[in-house]
Amino acid sequence: MRKILVVGAGQSGLQIALGLQSHGYEVTLMSNRTADEIRSGRVMSTQCMFHTALQHERDLQLNFWEPQAPKIEGLGVSVAAPGSFDPGPSQRAIDWVGKLDGYAQSVDQRVKMAGWMETFAQRGGQLVIHGAAVSDLDYFSRTYDLVLVAAGKGEVVSMFGRDASRSPYAEPQRALAVAYVHGLGPRPEHPEFDAVRCNLVPGVGELFVMPTLTTSGRADILFWEGIPGGPLDVFQGVKDPSEHLALTLELMEKFTPWEYARATKVELTDANGTLAGRYAPTVRKPIGRLPGGGAVLGVADVVVANDPITGQGSNSASKCAASYLASILEHGEKPFDEEWMQGTFDRYWETAQHVTKWTNAMLGVPPEHVLNLIGAAGELQPVADRFANGFNEPADFENFFYEPAKTEAYLASVAQA
Repeated sequence: MRKILVVGAGQSGLQIALGLQSHGYEVTLMSNRTADEIRSGRVMSTQCMFHTALQHERDLQLNFWEPQAPKIEGLGVSVAAPGSFDPGPSQRAIDWVGKLDGYAQSVDQRVKMAGWMETFAQRGGQLVIHGAAVSDLDYFSRTYDLVLVAAGKGEVVSMFGRDASRSPYAEPQRALAVAYVHGLGPRPEHPEFDAVRCNLVPGVGELFVMPTLTTSGRADILFWEGIPGGPLDVFQGVKDPSEHLALTLELMEKFTPWEYARATKVELTDANGTLAGRYAPTVRKPIGRLPGGGAVLGVADVVVANDPITGQGSNSASKCAASYLASILEHGEKPFDEEWMQGTFDRYWETAQHVTKWTNAMLGVPPEHVLNLIGAAGELQPVADRFANGFNEPADFENFFYEPAKTEAYLASVAQA
């Protein structure tokens, strides 16, 4: 029986560990926190998982919360008219919603990771509560057939060198601020179904609103992405959760009053329901070399960390876990050498490269043809639907998003249909 160590108990680490466990591998999972500490701790992320990523969970029968989590049937885009928010209030220049082919869902990672970790232990997996250092991995690499590093923070990430050719940004491109709330009203444009709402404020940043399932039931996530140094970049140093929420709402009232109108009665889900920070989107080399000569393989956002502006973090983690699991199972009893590690990452990169390209494009100032595309989606429902479903399959953006000629040809074909 092959022995595999998974360091890190997030979406990808737990999904791989549980997947390998179901195929009879001897799996050890290392986490720096217990399930109870995760469940009662601070929110770790925003997340909205689309059909393909959810299906990977279903394939492993890990979709424990699917009956309870809101079914997200659409993805909507609103764009503030440039300058309308100064002095304000802001006006919408664009507003539409696309329907998803398969529903999306969001489950607070405190709920999911704690539940999955307990499941792993109940099924006989070895769970080690310890924050791993490079020296630990040096030892473990000699006692396990394979070490997977899925912990996206801490000392161990430093083993994986930055891939400059795939990382155009050296600095964070957005200041991030998250609040989980109860009491948000429905969007009046579509009260009969749930949708993720993407609100774009040119030159300022973005507000994302998404339904979720948290520790206290149904909730919504209010998520600001602010251009650094701009009017949304005000959350650093805010420690009081109620002050964080008040700031969130104050900015909504000015820049997205159409969202603020349904948020006047919200309250935080819990005292740990806020999060703020920033990081530079980075692609890293997939193999970490240890002082003792061993090698470990980086997983998910250890090696491909995109800005959350396109909502791909959990989706990419799930897709990476599924890809790596397939590569491990196909490899049988052969050694997990560096050539296999590089090939395993390259297989995942075939998918991940589309996410990175799209996300980095969305962080920049949109060119005229992209503005035309987003505007046309308000008039042509098939365009809105296709854009929305690109969040599930980002590779499709190659066909109609990046090049002006392809965008024009696509819009012309839809208009004539």
